[in-house]
Amino acid sequence: MVVLSQSIEKSVLSRIYGRGRGSVCTPTEFLDLGSRSAVDLALSRLVKKGILRRVDRGVYGFPEKNRLIGELSPRPEAVAKALARKGAQKLLPSGAFAANLLGLTEQVPAKIEYLTDGRSRQVMIKKLPVVLKQTTPARLATAGRVSGTVSQALRFLRKDQVNDEVIEKLRQRLSAADKAQLLRDIPLVPAWVGEAFRKIAAKA
Repeated sequence: MVVLSQSIEKSVLSRIYGRGRGSVCTPTEFLDLGSRSAVDLALSRLVKKGILRRVDRGVYGFPEKNRLIGELSPRPEAVAKALARKGAQKLLPSGAFAANLLGLTEQVPAKIEYLTDGRSRQVMIKKLPVVLKQTTPARLATAGRVSGTVSQALRFLRKDQVNDEVIEKLRQRLSAADKAQLLRDIPLVPAWVGEAFRKIAAKA
């Protein structure tokens, strides 16, 4: 039993090393290596050895290190993606976070918010909340595509604030392939967002 446990620990560690520093994982990603209790034990041992850090219940990080300040906090998007992988969930950046990703606001978001088809959950990274908010399938129709992030950013700004300056910023930021995706996804977004998509994709 001890030998088997050590073998699972080595296999878990090998996989984590393969992903590299800054990666975040959950126990369910290692269930092909052994039982849930054995995987939990392996992760706990790696935490005790100082290799992993427990980010939240059932969430572990392999921390990056900075020469001057030591270990860095895990990246919020890595935490969100780990939680999503746990339940094969879709993710879509939302709110101020989506607007910040696209350079539409320089304000640091008070929280990192994603829409998901899984259960709602919040994880704290120091004082920064990483929120997964359950929503409807229709809202997630563009998840995983740039059109989804653009749509959520425009919704955050609201229709009356989506002016020529915002359109031009997105026109400059997005590639030709991104703009083509916006046009394809017009049927999946509200009418006023679809009109903004057309303006962004229009040739200057």
